[in-house]
Amino acid sequence: MKNTIAIGIQWGDEGKGKIVDLLAPQADVVARFQGGPNAGHTLVIGTQKTVLHHVPSGILHDETLCLIGNGTVVDAAELKAEIDLLQASGVPVAERLRVSDRCQLILPYHRALDAAREVARGSERIGTTGRGIGPCYEDKASRRGIRLCDLNAANLSERIDTNLHYVNFMLTEFLKAEPVSREEVEEALELARQHVLPLAADVTIILHQQQQAGACILFEGAQGTMLDIDHGTYPFVTSSNTVAGAALAGLGVGPNAASEILGIAKAYMTRVGAGPFPTELYNANGMNDASGRHMAEAGHEFGSTTGRPRRTGWFDALVTRHAVRINGITALAITKLDVLDGLDEVKLCTGYRIDGELIDHIPADAAVFDRCEPIYESMPGWKESTFGVTDVEQLPATARAFLTRIENLCEAPVQMISTGPDREHICHVK
Repeated sequence: MKNTIAIGIQWGDEGKGKIVDLLAPQADVVARFQGGPNAGHTLVIGTQKTVLHHVPSGILHDETLCLIGNGTVVDAAELKAEIDLLQASGVPVAERLRVSDRCQLILPYHRALDAAREVARGSERIGTTGRGIGPCYEDKASRRGIRLCDLNAANLSERIDTNLHYVNFMLTEFLKAEPVSREEVEEALELARQHVLPLAADVTIILHQQQQAGACILFEGAQGTMLDIDHGTYPFVTSSNTVAGAALAGLGVGPNAASEILGIAKAYMTRVGAGPFPTELYNANGMNDASGRHMAEAGHEFGSTTGRPRRTGWFDALVTRHAVRINGITALAITKLDVLDGLDEVKLCTGYRIDGELIDHIPADAAVFDRCEPIYESMPGWKESTFGVTDVEQLPATARAFLTRIENLCEAPVQMISTGPDREHICHVK
């Protein structure tokens, strides 16, 4: 395997955890470059299910070094809980994991701001996970942030005082919420000192040394391209850049660090929270198309981080092609093909109609995007089960035709096809 960036190219929840876990045995290093505990990567090995939020998906492999880069934001309490869970399962996390000393820390006042703002938005809620990700990235951009390397800084106490004064003013005066106490913050800082600081390292230097030694590196993204703060459905997006280019800044490596960019997409579409979704068929608020309900039920579509039911719909080739182009995708991994088993027909969105006009691109304005009507191309479905199939030639002819059409519409070859949740449920396209 060459150095590879693996990213989601829809609205998240594409099955990145499984694909990264599958590739990890071929990699010497798995490095996470953005996001925080708002990500949820689910690994299923045999009967054991592991959900990771901070820790890279390669952590279950003995010879793999896992790195959390400077582009991520870290909640010490959540990272500790995740480490404890892994260690209880026999995984020696301390031996395999290093965290960039430049990582920004999520503190109690970030979570308080996140929650209070969502309440204040009322019906205009964005649908954040409420874990303080956005406010933490705001502090980073405004130079108020507290990094892992700042935990023993001489002026830390004064900086915390300044931050609390600002945040509590916002909470009490503008958002009519309860203030955050100094004690809560001190507890979080001490937890970070005890359980995260011992893992701190200069991840950029580690990656440089690994590159010089000829190591194989797998760069792991979180969320999905359509949640990118610049290229997604703004403002219904996350607070970081989720595209392939973010791997460079989020880990401190150059543009020549990776030679392959793997785009991971479901065979249909899902989304959690608010925002445009042209091909949506089913949600918890009233849409109840039979095909969309089939996807939701067969795909067990509930968020691994939030537990919220996901909205479901047909595969959108415009969204996926947009992601292919801005990421420089060299190959596709299509997941959950088996969820479409049993449908009489399958559909792909090949264009939009808005105000009577046909368009073949993603509108920048979310309000305009929300009014787009999908133009569908229908293809025959398949009654045969694809669950657990590991040979492309054993897939039904209609399923293979569906995948070929995705390749053509999205302008990228399909390299892997996931046919179930387990690590072994995979087809490799030669």
